[in-house]
Amino acid sequence: MLDLTQKKDAHIDERLREDIIIWLTSVRPDGRPHSVPVWFLWDGNTILIFSRPNNQKIRNLHQNPHVMLTVDNTKNGADVIMLEGKAELLDDPAINTTMPAYVAKYGERIKRIGYTPETMAQAYSQAIRITPTKFY
Repeated sequence: MLDLTQKKDAHIDERLREDIIIWLTSVRPDGRPHSVPVWFLWDGNTILIFSRPNNQKIRNLHQNPHVMLTVDNTKNGADVIMLEGKAELLDDPAINTTMPAYVAKYGERIKRIGYTPETMAQAYSQAIRITPTKFY
């Protein structure tokens, strides 16, 4: 969806690869928004997020897969990156926090919060794949 030959799209791609936190906004069953900061992995086409299986965001996604994502570091509002997307709850045990790309991005942080990639994969066992539908 991004055209990396375009300066703005290349910048969005770079931020999605490098930034550490993205805000995930889903919709509660009663229509209220629910926003949480999450770690994420951008592969150039989709975003991968890991969650504890019974969190509010997972309950929300069961009833409405439409989400909004916002990059955490906006440089005081001068570099806001947002995207709309559709979330899919994955049921593939091979997609977890031990994936090399995820460990490369978050390995030190995982260790700092008292986990290993393997123990984190047990606790955060629900993978979420988000396919962007629109970038801002």
